[in-house]
Amino acid sequence: MELFKDEISTFPTSYTEVLQRVSAIKPVKYGATRNFINGAVTYLSPYISRGVISTKLILSKVLEKGYEPAKIEKFIQELAWRDYWQQVWIAKGDAINTDLKHKQAPVAHTFIPEAVVLATTGIEAIDKAINDFYDTGYMHNHLRMYIASIACNIGQSHWKMPAQWMYYHLLDADWASNALSWQWVAGTNANKKYVANQENINKYCFSDQKDTFLDVPYKAFSFLTIPEVLKSTTELILETPLLPKKPITIDENLPICIYNFYNLDPNWKKELTANRILLLEPSHFKQYPIAKNTIDFVLQLAEENIDNIKVYVGEFSDLAASYPLKTIYYKEHPLNKHYTGVEEPRDWMFTVEGYFPSFFAFWKKCKKQLSY
Repeated sequence: MELFKDEISTFPTSYTEVLQRVSAIKPVKYGATRNFINGAVTYLSPYISRGVISTKLILSKVLEKGYEPAKIEKFIQELAWRDYWQQVWIAKGDAINTDLKHKQAPVAHTFIPEAVVLATTGIEAIDKAINDFYDTGYMHNHLRMYIASIACNIGQSHWKMPAQWMYYHLLDADWASNALSWQWVAGTNANKKYVANQENINKYCFSDQKDTFLDVPYKAFSFLTIPEVLKSTTELILETPLLPKKPITIDENLPICIYNFYNLDPNWKKELTANRILLLEPSHFKQYPIAKNTIDFVLQLAEENIDNIKVYVGEFSDLAASYPLKTIYYKEHPLNKHYTGVEEPRDWMFTVEGYFPSFFAFWKKCKKQLSY
């Protein structure tokens, strides 16, 4: 059977088109079909991750259409997962870069199977998804879970490098969602590992492949050894192709609004006459490298939607030392702790804050703020 071809191969960068995607959400159908590769997913994750729109805005737009929360609870939950991962990052900081709750076991190495990188696992739906991923910067969430399971739970890779590989190529690169989801699959951020066999992949990817290393019953997963195709590994050297550092001109009589990889909100402080600076810090991208496609996506979003924005490649401390900055405004984020100035809150869906050991403990609190 021919594999389903993703209908969305590009992501527009105009704010108008982003809002059109918000308007096109089908939350009831989403809940019923989201696990299938042709399901009614929103294709909004790159804009949420880049801070162009918020989970709160999406929820408000959906509820304005008259949907009852009880009938679209699965859709709201999936939005809430994004806020939950962010709250974990805020609470745990750099600890999310290591095994959070449990040590991953067994671990054969800290690299990544070469077959995953080269899309040569032999599982047709997976290999197609990886090749499409390199082209589009997007991957369906169910496929992300499949690949994480293959790399970590079948190939016995430690989750960190494969997670960095995926983050590197994602337009919706969000380290909290990405790293903590990989940890959830690998069992370091959950009480059990996630595995899927070939039958499951066939069902949700509309394939009919047999005789692969995953074509086994679930009870067999406890006894699987690393298949030959996953034994060859590679160590990735990931680098971010930043623009060269260039001086910018600012009006020293005006305040500064700092935008960055996680905040490209066109409506943020729009009423304020200010210098608007997209800050791209080399130290940030050294720790969390991203590919050229993602950098280009960021630049296009900024230049197309934020008037007179200027790009500064350098550290916040360099910016502060080089220019007579008046009042500085920026949005809260775990990677902005070294900024100085006026920190403004992000648009959270709910007022629930702090660390919860499980999503459903978090969701139980959030749910009380919905009108059922």
